[in-house]
Amino acid sequence: MKVRKFLAATSHEVLRMVKEELGADAVILSNKQTSNGIEIMALAGKDISALTHDASHGIAAPAATKPAAPSKQKHAAEQAPTVKKQTETQSPMADKQSAHIIQEIQAMRQMLEEQLTTMGWSNFAQRDPGGMKVLRTLLNAGFSPLLSRHLLENLPANRDFEQSLKKTIALLTLNLRTATGDEIIEQGGIYALIGPTGVGKTTTTAKLAARAVIRHGADKVALLTTDSYRIGGHEQLRIYGKLLGVSVRSIKDIEDLQLMLHELRNKHMILIDTVGMSQRDQMLAEQIAMLNQCGTEIKHLLLLNATSSGDTLDEVISAYQKHNIYGCVITKVDESASMGTALDAIIRRKLVLHYVTNGQKVPEDLHEANSRYLLHRIFKPSPENSPFSLQDPEFALIMASSAAKQPDSKQPARTEVGHEWD
Repeated sequence: MKVRKFLAATSHEVLRMVKEELGADAVILSNKQTSNGIEIMALAGKDISALTHDASHGIAAPAATKPAAPSKQKHAAEQAPTVKKQTETQSPMADKQSAHIIQEIQAMRQMLEEQLTTMGWSNFAQRDPGGMKVLRTLLNAGFSPLLSRHLLENLPANRDFEQSLKKTIALLTLNLRTATGDEIIEQGGIYALIGPTGVGKTTTTAKLAARAVIRHGADKVALLTTDSYRIGGHEQLRIYGKLLGVSVRSIKDIEDLQLMLHELRNKHMILIDTVGMSQRDQMLAEQIAMLNQCGTEIKHLLLLNATSSGDTLDEVISAYQKHNIYGCVITKVDESASMGTALDAIIRRKLVLHYVTNGQKVPEDLHEANSRYLLHRIFKPSPENSPFSLQDPEFALIMASSAAKQPDSKQPARTEVGHEWD
């Protein structure tokens, strides 16, 4: 068993050295900051395993005593069953103690790694105040620590705040994929508006239908709805359809859908208002299957609520992305303090943003997505008295906690045309 010492300028570098030399199961025994950097004393995971293995066997050692003298063989034989019984009793206890030791060591290692990461971010704040200001701006705008950290890595070394913020906005603009103008209305086709309950599917369906009617005429547009569960849901769309001069049909099953699409095959645009379901609802897959198996191409437009948290948006996108998402719409922008959280999810998940909505008016409150305008709009100073405005001492804790988490999947963004982050 050999304890190794590692020394590097930053916590990230020294942890990388430990993992490269001793493996991911290495145990950190101590850490301290020296004049030359951060020093770690560590032990290989296999050495800890050997140590606990020896300890567990040592407890059961009385069963393996040296041979008894010939004159005492009978006495030893009589005592053998007792010794064996004691060994069987003690072995599970030894295993339990060994597992407890390993668990405590792993908890200690995790705690030390978190402390080192926190220390690293604290040092970063002192070394690079300009970078810290950019980071504060991103987090206060609603962007995730994951995306903010990637953006920071792609900024120039001088870290001038104004120039760095411009560079950051340029990177975000490049990575926010938006549709070209009103391409959905121009190209036509069949579109199903999907998303959780209350996200605004029916109103957005009416807004898109109104645009299509203005451009192509009421006789070229049709509305379908699968919403037979929500009280008044079908009637709301029917009222919109009557105002627009567009027919509204109800769909009960896949046979209904196939029949309707065949009858309406000459329409320029068909919009389907679907039942709002939680991303965790088991019936979600059944509804998507009906849309996918009808024999006609139906493009899915996912609606994302601007007021939702980042974790919720990630969960919603994950639930629907496996069924293919053609594009997305951000809704309820007027009810949200910032679109940063929604834009963050769209960038990381590489969705195409078509529209944003900011009210109930049809069709006025539907706007084509413009990446440059949207990103410049969200970077505004947070009120100093806001309880959600992050202060310098809080950044180290937030970023260290984020770095300690190992996401199941990483959705990197492009930093330049044709290239993606590692």
